[in-house]
Amino acid sequence: MTTQAKHYPRFSKSILQDAIEDSPVILIHGTRQCGKTTLALQLGEALGYHYISFDDDLQRQAALADPIGFILSLPEYVILDEVQRIPELFTSIKASVDKNRKAGRFILTGSANILLLPKLADSLAGRMEIIHLRPLSCVETSNQKPNFLSQLFASDFGTATNNSQYRRLGESLAETIVKGGYPAALARPTEKRRANWYRDYITTIVQRDVQDLTRIQKLEMLPRLLSMAAGQTSRLFNASNLGAPFALSAPTIREYLTLLQQVFLIEQLQPWHSNRLSRLIKTPKLHLADTGLACALLGVTSDMLWQDRALLGQLLETFIYQELRKYADWHEQQLSFYHFRNKDKVEVDIVIEQGLKVAGIEIKAAATVTKSDFKGLSKLRDAIGEQFAAGVVFYDGESIVPFGDKLFAVPVSVLVPL
Repeated sequence: MTTQAKHYPRFSKSILQDAIEDSPVILIHGTRQCGKTTLALQLGEALGYHYISFDDDLQRQAALADPIGFILSLPEYVILDEVQRIPELFTSIKASVDKNRKAGRFILTGSANILLLPKLADSLAGRMEIIHLRPLSCVETSNQKPNFLSQLFASDFGTATNNSQYRRLGESLAETIVKGGYPAALARPTEKRRANWYRDYITTIVQRDVQDLTRIQKLEMLPRLLSMAAGQTSRLFNASNLGAPFALSAPTIREYLTLLQQVFLIEQLQPWHSNRLSRLIKTPKLHLADTGLACALLGVTSDMLWQDRALLGQLLETFIYQELRKYADWHEQQLSFYHFRNKDKVEVDIVIEQGLKVAGIEIKAAATVTKSDFKGLSKLRDAIGEQFAAGVVFYDGESIVPFGDKLFAVPVSVLVPL
């Protein structure tokens, strides 16, 4: 008997609904199995869209043989699933859209960053809206709308009235990190079964999606390299260190890492710069796409993670970073994410820009916070003055506590509602 993945509400659904109203082509891209097809079909089936998947070899071969004829033969409204497998179609889609620019004609899904594909002849610029779908957030699994980013940029945390809803997570924090956010993994009843799903998932990604992008030598190296990356998540990106155990050249390691980024399994968080601060580190940080995936790659259970405080802090940073990136996808205003660190090792884990405003986030796995935990945030605040919106130290506590002008200690449970 197989366990069916529960259909959680996706907060990107309203973004897709809006895009269908005014964009001829909508691309939903993100890591495989994060829910792209489910999201597309939730709307598409109700609106009468025809569905085609290029995981079906017959459809794929037909599209490859005659891209123009294939697109011409389609109904007016269509979902094309896993379109990264046929980048040759984009020129034909452009020609079709230029003849008929009716909104919502094509919903495309892709498990790779299609815009980086070498075979892509046309980016559909001006014709296509892109929605980046990530694995499920904690607010989606609990069906509670997030408001943290609005509070952050308003520097408005209702400390007097809202503290009763917060709680210390304790060991459940490790459990949440190990679960991750993939719907099919969450459907499995035990931690062991979820870990098995993640391991099978990696095999599928390497054997199918990466091979679709390029034919590489030593394919068996990729899972090992991804495991190395999992051990370095939330640390400064260093391709040489990641490639040290492998008998591969630095350019080859960088090529492999680029492939892992292209299928959305790892990402780089760029450094934040300001002419008001000197001696800044210009190295990006590495983050895995999902902490459940990272824990499976590292062979870490929730009990092991709870005992290893250093690793818990490292993975908690990636967990909160990814949660906030999901929130940003639904936020009304455009947000940009960075990290800040100078050569004196003063740092802010996450820096978020909203227009001219800047906010900072520090992350601790501990249940207490001290003034010294705000060192980086204070430096950031003092350097940029009026542009500074707020600074938050996330900790595993029960109360929102002010720590000076525009500085707050905030429980992690703000992001992990009941």
